[in-house]
Amino acid sequence: MKLNPSIRKLAGVAAIAALIAVPAVYAQSVAVTSIVEHPALDSVKDGVHEALAAAGYTEVKGLKWQFQTAQGNTAIAAQIARKFIGDKPDVIVAIATPSAQAVVAATKAVPVVYSAVTDPVAAQLVPSMDASGTNVTGVSDALSLEKQIELIQKVVPNAKKIGMVYNPGEANSVVVVKRLRELLPKAGMTLVEASAARTVDVGAAARSLVGKVDAIYTNTDNNVVSAYESLVKVGDSAKIPLIASDTDSVKRGAIAALGVNYHDLGLQTGKLVVRILKGEKPGAIASQTSDKLELYVNPGAAKRQGATLPDALLKSATKVVE
Repeated sequence: MKLNPSIRKLAGVAAIAALIAVPAVYAQSVAVTSIVEHPALDSVKDGVHEALAAAGYTEVKGLKWQFQTAQGNTAIAAQIARKFIGDKPDVIVAIATPSAQAVVAATKAVPVVYSAVTDPVAAQLVPSMDASGTNVTGVSDALSLEKQIELIQKVVPNAKKIGMVYNPGEANSVVVVKRLRELLPKAGMTLVEASAARTVDVGAAARSLVGKVDAIYTNTDNNVVSAYESLVKVGDSAKIPLIASDTDSVKRGAIAALGVNYHDLGLQTGKLVVRILKGEKPGAIASQTSDKLELYVNPGAAKRQGATLPDALLKSATKVVE
């Protein structure tokens, strides 16, 4: 049956209208969760959002973006994981080890991209750093602890006893402690541990190290980073140098840190999310690490904590915090 020109024109208009009514390719949903809000993890979240926007995934174009923090509580992290899975987003981004563990334990179907996890294998997120063949991939913030020890020695050359405050319930911190027990003796030092199972315990744990250590090293333990000012208060008053692995901690009172740029880590994570939104399977994407390390130093903190920063260290710093 032949259509007259008027009918054909109307059919063409209807077809165009139907195409316009089809949801935009960018109308995707991304759910983001972190164990707690602090500068490093917030930078990861912001970096993910920026990477999505750079690829054209914005709220204006239909992106459904939601973020929830567990406020340092693993039980809340599990609740958020269950809620997100019920929402059926296209991708869940889980920032920091406890949140990533909660999400991965709750789903084998929804694509999961972890970020800021020190040891995803020990945390049982993926079987190895190779493509997992599961619904999980991500970006680790693992650091060379040998380089961390070298930094401690540059800041406090005669240090023999190194204190560390950490949450024994956080898998990434347990991994770091175990490794430091092995590595520090090779450098003529020993580790003195102080546990802080809650954020409110950090100050007391730090005070327990006074008179027992020559310096305190902090990894990216979320309890410690969330309450870093209480650690700085002890370091300043007791003249104990603080060396961190989180560069934002230098702005808050640590003497020095050699660490990843967490905003860049977020951008790197976001690029993985984009690949999944475009059709790649997370299990076909190998886990990644950041190879960009930055050295931050704080001469004022060094003075308060009784340390002298070598000129060579100051000159090699990515940023000198005044």
